[in-house]
Amino acid sequence: MSDKKATRAAYGEALCELAAKYPQLVVLDADLSAATMTKSFAAAYPDRFFNCGIAEANMTAIAAGMASCGLKPFTNTFAVFAAGRAYEQVRNSIAYPHLNVVVVGSHGGVSVGEDGATHQMIEDLALMRSIPGMTVVNPCDANEMRLAVEALLNYDGPAYLRLGRSPVEVVTGGRDGYEFKLGKGVVLRDGSDVTIAATGLGVQLALGASDILASEGISAQVIDIHTIKPLDNELIIRAARDTGCIVTVEEHNVIGGLGGAVAELLSSEYPVPVIRHGVNDTFGRSGKASEVLEYYKLTAQDVAGSARAAIQKKS
Repeated sequence: MSDKKATRAAYGEALCELAAKYPQLVVLDADLSAATMTKSFAAAYPDRFFNCGIAEANMTAIAAGMASCGLKPFTNTFAVFAAGRAYEQVRNSIAYPHLNVVVVGSHGGVSVGEDGATHQMIEDLALMRSIPGMTVVNPCDANEMRLAVEALLNYDGPAYLRLGRSPVEVVTGGRDGYEFKLGKGVVLRDGSDVTIAATGLGVQLALGASDILASEGISAQVIDIHTIKPLDNELIIRAARDTGCIVTVEEHNVIGGLGGAVAELLSSEYPVPVIRHGVNDTFGRSGKASEVLEYYKLTAQDVAGSARAAIQKKS
C-alpha cells in the first residue's frame, strides 16, 4: 500500500487533467464545489462550470438538456441528493432517454462520519443499479478513480459514479497486471479457500482481511469490483467455482448493492455460500469516520470473520 487520498480529491484532479483532452466535458454542481472537489475545475474552466445552486433536480434536468446537445455533463452533489433527491430526474430525464450524463454522488457511505445518518448514503448503489441501462461505478482508490473518470468520458450512456469523503490507501497504483475496464473486475490477490469480492473502501478491508487469514493458513482471493453494474458475471462465477464460497464487502446496505448483485447472479448460475458484509439494513450515525466504520463492523478483522464463516458454510 502507498499514499492515502480521498477518491473525491482524485476525482477533482482528474477533471482538471482531462478537460483539455475532452472539450465536450462540462461540470455542474449543486453549490458544493468545495466538498465535491469541482472547485479547481471551476477556477480553471469557468465557462464550462455551472453552479446550479441547491436545486439538485434542476441540475439533473439541465444536464440532460446539455447531453441532448452533444455535451458530456458530470453532475455533482452529495450521494444522498444525487441518488435520492434527484432520483426521478435521473430516471426519467437521463436514463429513460439513455443520455450521456455521469451522475456523481460524493460522500457515499458511513465514512462521511460526523455528518450523520441523514448524509450517510447507504442506498445509492441499490437505487442506481435498479434503473434500466444505468452503469454504476465505485472506485476503491485515487488511482482507480482517475482511470474511471477517463473511462466514463469515453463511455456513451448514463452512469453513476460514487466518491468517498475520507482518505483511503492507494492499492491499485503500480500493481502488476492491473487494468481498468468498465464492467470488468480485477483479481488483486489469488486464493483457493474463499473469495472476497469488494467495492470502494471495501477493497482495502478485503486485502487486510486476506493478510489476517493468510497468517492462519487460509488462502483468500481478493477481487476488486469497481463496476457494480454491469457486473463481471464471468469473473464472479469463476471465483465461485474455484473457491466454493464468496464474501462481498461494501460500505453500503447489504440489500441491493454489490452483495445483492452477486447473490442474484450466483443463486441462478452457480449456487455457493455467499455472505454479504456491509451495513445491516440500518441507518448510519454520527461520529468520527474510523469509529463509525468500526461500529458497523467495516474492519479487516470483521471481514476476516465473515470469510471464516463462509468457509464453514461450504464444509
